[in-house]
Amino acid sequence: MSSLDELLNLSLEDKHIIAEYIWIGGSGTDLRSKARTLPGPVTDPKKLPKWNYDGSSTGQAPGEDSEVILYPQAIFKDPFRRGHNILVICDAYTPQGVPIPTNKRAAAAEIFSKKEVSEEETWFGLEQEYTLLQKDVKWPLGWPVGGYPGPQGPYYCGTGADKAWGRDIVNAHYKACLYAGIQISGINGEVMPGQ
Repeated sequence: MSSLDELLNLSLEDKHIIAEYIWIGGSGTDLRSKARTLPGPVTDPKKLPKWNYDGSSTGQAPGEDSEVILYPQAIFKDPFRRGHNILVICDAYTPQGVPIPTNKRAAAAEIFSKKEVSEEETWFGLEQEYTLLQKDVKWPLGWPVGGYPGPQGPYYCGTGADKAWGRDIVNAHYKACLYAGIQISGINGEVMPGQ
């Protein structure tokens, strides 16, 4: 009998590709996804099939009219499944082709497609911050449970076991982004332990 790890690492490259369709859920902060089997590699999102989901289960459609359609917008290499498997970033529309209210990408794409905007050289400087929590107590990593860490100062861009908690998780996330082809310029610890 195979172990779970052996099955998870089973290669399907000669038969199937797994495309993980990913979109933003109804809260605007939750990610949703579902996997789709493809017969072979795909590198252009326009060549991927649209797909649907039950928007009433994600807070994006009423129960009596719950179908929402996923439109593939971008493809990234899947750092979890690897091989030719892909992550597919999608946005969501009604069956009539109207962007649902939580589809902010559609409005942004409309703005960026305007001639006066598309002729400009656009620069983006996004900084994605996050805080790692201790699993069992839901308290920031590096903080004493129920208490507070020392004052800020040594944690920002800090190094060492008493200043940079969760570095293995941060490094794994960084490498997964680079593997996937996500343009990321770098990482650093923030002003609070676990951030």
